[in-house]
Amino acid sequence: MRATDSIADLLTRIRNAQLAKHDTVSIPASMIKIAVTNILKEEGFILNFKCIRDKKQGLIKIALKYRENGQGVIRRIDRVSTSSRRVYVGVGKIPFVKNGLGCAILSTSKGVMADRNARANKLGGEHICSVF
Repeated sequence: MRATDSIADLLTRIRNAQLAKHDTVSIPASMIKIAVTNILKEEGFILNFKCIRDKKQGLIKIALKYRENGQGVIRRIDRVSTSSRRVYVGVGKIPFVKNGLGCAILSTSKGVMADRNARANKLGGEHICSVF
């Protein structure tokens, strides 16, 4: 049995597909991956995504977003909390990624949300990843 970090796999596949200038990328689905992908869409880092059901796990098909010069919108996407080193932040310690230009994605008691929503709802939680 392999022990893998599914969120790190999601972020790596997005990063690699964008570096290779692919229009879309397909990723095995899970509830946490769908939640993270939804936040990436809400924050404007990807164009759209679609969940495809099959008899197995299902797939998430993500349409990547590029600037007019051909560079990807996502400059940097990093996993912060890992399975071996969890990083929790309180509401007062939620980081501002690139002074608010980026986004920190948190797993809170009310679900997975962006840093802005977590601050507005006065919730802390596990810092999953940072996107800029």
